[in-house]
Amino acid sequence: MKKRKHISLFDAVVWLILIISAASCLFPILNTVAISFSDKTSALTGKVGLIPKNFTLAAYEALVQETQFFRSFLNSVVRVILGTAINMFLSVMMAYPLSKDKTAFPSRNIYMWIVVFTMLFSGGLIPTFLLINQLKLMDTIWALVLPGAVPVFSVIILMNFFKGIPKGLEEAAAMDGASPWYIMWRIFVPLAKPAIATIALFAIVNHWNAFFDGKIYINSPEKLPLQTYIQSLTADTSRRYANMTYDQILRQQQLSTLTFNSAKIVVSMIPILAIYPFLQKYFVSGIVMGAVKE
Repeated sequence: MKKRKHISLFDAVVWLILIISAASCLFPILNTVAISFSDKTSALTGKVGLIPKNFTLAAYEALVQETQFFRSFLNSVVRVILGTAINMFLSVMMAYPLSKDKTAFPSRNIYMWIVVFTMLFSGGLIPTFLLINQLKLMDTIWALVLPGAVPVFSVIILMNFFKGIPKGLEEAAAMDGASPWYIMWRIFVPLAKPAIATIALFAIVNHWNAFFDGKIYINSPEKLPLQTYIQSLTADTSRRYANMTYDQILRQQQLSTLTFNSAKIVVSMIPILAIYPFLQKYFVSGIVMGAVKE
């Protein structure tokens, strides 16, 4: 017979804390999903918990006709693709030389202090706004992706992962005539797949969830990213009814701003929920092996 594994009090407390933490994150999501599938009355009276009340697809039927939502959705997709590509390229380009010792890169410590300094201090909101405006980037996608083009935390994770790669591989490649560019892209980058997948996940989530910069730098409604659009939703019923036909008004009366906006939030979560399982297997190893060692 197999001996039962005894769980210590410490482990039990840790598991309890983790379960409570997971539930505190999961319950609001389930509640939002339930509200999006509930009717107007149940949602407004607070009767919806984790299970929809008076199940209806009215919110999603209305969402299909919401052109601004899908326009903003596409803007966020473009932002994620462009922003993640820029983040990844610049992170690799910065992390690789910083992973070298002082004999190979004499000025390494100077640049490293500059990098760390930017983690602690920034120019501030107003100077950043003035800079973006002066560079003629206002109301463009570049105002959303260029200010955070070099994520310092990702650079440090990738830099320390590069440090863990045996130097013998680089020396052998150099003896065979490989250039530094070839060594970086054909040896170090493929071996750093866990760390790269981890920082890619960080970049994707950051760009997809960002809303504040869209409120500051984007003036045209058709250029708003999705999260900025969702955050700025207001219950302007009179203006909405003014442009509706009679059939649309009847359908709208089955909705509330709460159910309609909940449906938008649920749809906006789908891309991240779809991407995360493919990168999750690299997440733990990427974080642990790229832990700060400075």
